[in-house]
Amino acid sequence: MQIQSRLPDIGTSIFSIMSKMALDHGAINLSQGFPDFSIDEKIIHLVHRYMLEGNNQYAPMSGTPALRNTIAKVIADTYQRTIDPETEITITAGATEGIFAIIAACVSPGDEVILFDPSYDSYDPAIRLNGGVPVHINMNVPDFSIDWDVVRSKITTRTKLIMINTPHNPSGSVLDESDLKELEKIVLEHNLFVLSDEVYERLIFDDHKHQSVLHYPALASRSFAVFSFGKTFHATGWKAGYVVAPEYMTREVRKTHQFIVFSVNTPVQLALAEYMQTPEHYQSLGKFYQQKRDYFLQQIKGSSFEPITSSGSYFQVVSYRNISRQGDVAMAEELTKKFKVASIPVSVFYQDKTDNHLLRFCFAKKEETLARAGEILRKI
Repeated sequence: MQIQSRLPDIGTSIFSIMSKMALDHGAINLSQGFPDFSIDEKIIHLVHRYMLEGNNQYAPMSGTPALRNTIAKVIADTYQRTIDPETEITITAGATEGIFAIIAACVSPGDEVILFDPSYDSYDPAIRLNGGVPVHINMNVPDFSIDWDVVRSKITTRTKLIMINTPHNPSGSVLDESDLKELEKIVLEHNLFVLSDEVYERLIFDDHKHQSVLHYPALASRSFAVFSFGKTFHATGWKAGYVVAPEYMTREVRKTHQFIVFSVNTPVQLALAEYMQTPEHYQSLGKFYQQKRDYFLQQIKGSSFEPITSSGSYFQVVSYRNISRQGDVAMAEELTKKFKVASIPVSVFYQDKTDNHLLRFCFAKKEETLARAGEILRKI
């Protein structure tokens, strides 16, 4: 007896492949998006304290009141928007679970979902697993902008949801005010929903302002906004995030969320609620990561790699067209095995495997890690 795969074309994640390759060949791992430096000891001590105080059983399905109340205050301070923590915020097991719960809640078989490539690798499978039809639109290269006229041309009577991601993984591009206003017009005209992946909201550079759907009242009334504590506080392994949406939409997300994970780690939630009472812990992140981006760019200055502007996230995309014409997967493998620096080929984020000869490096690393990688890359 065999299982008929529901995702027959999906293999091992490229992130797992490249990280294993880096380990096997002793390469510097700038592929998978996680920091190689420690998180703040203050939050570790808070988690430990809440564990010792006995907070080790199930949290409420929607999240602890303390954390939801804190998030509501942060949103009010950041986006000047009042959110009801009881009915409009749900704590999830990372942003990935939040995204899946949203899609499971609002996408019915045959519904079309528009997403923009290069796109994070969990989007398309989540849509298909819930019976939806992914409609991929390629972003413009090299600025990774969206052509909203193309978006309009792809909308049909079956379109249900548009997925956006800003700051964007893998490119580091950000949507601006005009993008959000165009999106708002389309959503209202066609009665659509939006899933806005904003996990890198605090990692934004060069005086850009993060354009959250929460900042636009009409758009927010039709949007699910997804956030990540792991990205914000350098603790990706904690798998803690949250979804913000109007009450009638949140009600449906909670129905799916409760049967995917039910609830999220209790002491971590309580620790985050207390830790976020100090805004400095998250307000300085843009400057922190901009310095790392600039340091990495300085390290590869003089090399044959051409950087593409990164305005947010902790990723830097580079073109290697002056070095080789081989495909980006082969180039990433050669870079890892021969030169001992691991990256991610950008073509894997495209449904049609568009290959613009681009690689993605993660600069959420210690300076010594970036310096060692830069020394190698300058010689290629």
